[in-house]
Amino acid sequence: MYFIGRAAGYAIAMEGALKLKEVSYQHAEAYPDSELKHGPLALIDPDSPTVVILPRDELLTKNLSTIEEIRARRGPVYLVTQPGPREVAAQGVLEVPASEPELDPILLNIPLQLLAYRVALARGTDIDQPRNLAKSVTVE
Repeated sequence: MYFIGRAAGYAIAMEGALKLKEVSYQHAEAYPDSELKHGPLALIDPDSPTVVILPRDELLTKNLSTIEEIRARRGPVYLVTQPGPREVAAQGVLEVPASEPELDPILLNIPLQLLAYRVALARGTDIDQPRNLAKSVTVE
């Protein structure tokens, strides 16, 4: 599974991929959408879903062209976005309320946390006690 985003969306994508790996042990990678052409795009096929963080900001059109590249390779696309017109088809859409741009990273991350939680439940992993992870890190 791939998570992609541009600018602040990439930080959200990284957090989503990390949480999915931590609690469900499902492989996931995060990439900035501008780097997708440098390798990961070659791996896109109908069996590799991509979660796209798509805030409605000044970079929307650039994100849409990336989505079209994924769709051209028949890769399933799932959007985490804000309300507005659908410029591109997707297999699934999760909408969060539009808010102040400073709050977008928090609001756009919540569905990814829930995705990781539900995948972990479906896989039967212990969400409260992920293996090989400590709840706190101590450094001496």
